[in-house]
Amino acid sequence: MNQPRTYILGAGESGVGSALLAQKLGHDVFVSDQGSIKAKYKNELLEAGIEFEENTHSTARILEADQIIKSPGIPDHAPLIVQLREANIPVISEIEFAGKHTSAQKVCITGSNGKTTTTLLTYHILKEGGLNVGLAGNIGQSFARQVAIDEKDIYVLELSSFQLDGCFDFKADIAVLLNITPDHLDRYDYDLSKYAASKFRILQNQGPEDHLIYNLDNSIVREGIQALKPIANQYPITLNQHAEPPFDQGAFCFEDQLNITTQNQQFTMKIQDLALQGKHNLFNSMASGVTGRIFELRKENVRDSLTNFENIEHRLENVGKVNGVSFINDSKATNINSTWYALESIDKPIVWIAGGVDKGNDYSELYEMVDDKVKAIICMGTDNKKLRAAFTGRVEQVLEVRSADEAVRLAYDLSNEGDTVLLSPACASFDLFENYEDRGHKFKQAVRRL
Repeated sequence: MNQPRTYILGAGESGVGSALLAQKLGHDVFVSDQGSIKAKYKNELLEAGIEFEENTHSTARILEADQIIKSPGIPDHAPLIVQLREANIPVISEIEFAGKHTSAQKVCITGSNGKTTTTLLTYHILKEGGLNVGLAGNIGQSFARQVAIDEKDIYVLELSSFQLDGCFDFKADIAVLLNITPDHLDRYDYDLSKYAASKFRILQNQGPEDHLIYNLDNSIVREGIQALKPIANQYPITLNQHAEPPFDQGAFCFEDQLNITTQNQQFTMKIQDLALQGKHNLFNSMASGVTGRIFELRKENVRDSLTNFENIEHRLENVGKVNGVSFINDSKATNINSTWYALESIDKPIVWIAGGVDKGNDYSELYEMVDDKVKAIICMGTDNKKLRAAFTGRVEQVLEVRSADEAVRLAYDLSNEGDTVLLSPACASFDLFENYEDRGHKFKQAVRRL
């Protein structure tokens, strides 16, 4: 019997993890990357004896594949992907591929905002509860790599819309849908309904034995759930306060208390005891807490984990103070909604550093917040026309820079004691930086040099 030809497009963490899993399964494996492959991944492929190419796609050979595993960074409208689909060759995501080859339970978390924080918090709760759990998806080591090398009983997966687009038979045992707000619209023909449809793929294939946690307060999520009528066990989460919940199971906040109900069991804790503070973080804590209780972890374990969790780098991270000016690194805020939350969380005058690669942003959603809180805007990007046009005349100064060092020095000069300098770009990073982490690190280094 011939080995299945599993060819992989993209040799990053996702692609190399898929190659290792395909090799373990005995497939004929070939990896192709149109760009150059990072040294660490190239060395892994060489050591494993996996054939690969870089700086090109050998189209004729790729069209001989039985299935293609595509990097989430490659858009569906790329000419090679179009050719593959016209040839009826399945094009799937690494998540779909790894999901076919593990019997582990999968907790899958998506949303326009908060998914990384919720994924890490959920993983923290389950791990602290003594479960054999892995962390993967859009974070850390790839799902496929872990299935190949270090299989767990449970995986907590952060899933982007791009990863979900390549999922067909994949099923979430527990699906968490945090919110849907405009993001990545450049990949979805600037059509919010197409982007939302990608997010709702997290519900596909769920049965009555599965679980769905969703944000009742987000109108797109709420209306989508009403239209799709999922048959999984449903756990709405809401900040609309009720002395009694409007549902049999789920989570809500009333006065100063978080309330969770699962399997007729009640769990409560004081909101002020949560490690993650701020209105937007209540959704993250509720979703993670509900997941922990679905696994029937002891209430004390869940409470302790929600209390002692440490948040991630580049998400509203306090970098420090220089002569009374606070610096906050929110480089992970790559869309309007994330930046709205960042601005909302600060009660001091703000010098806001924004900009990068615009993804179809509607900056008018920030007007009220900016009018109320922002004294100056520093645009950090190669093309700031849209950002400048949106805010010129709304704040006293809208200035342009081309580096983190320049942005931080200028922001400091514009600040007074008691002000906050906020890096919250609302845009992707790859015009001036390698990724949002690189942007955040360079911001922090610049602050330390002041």
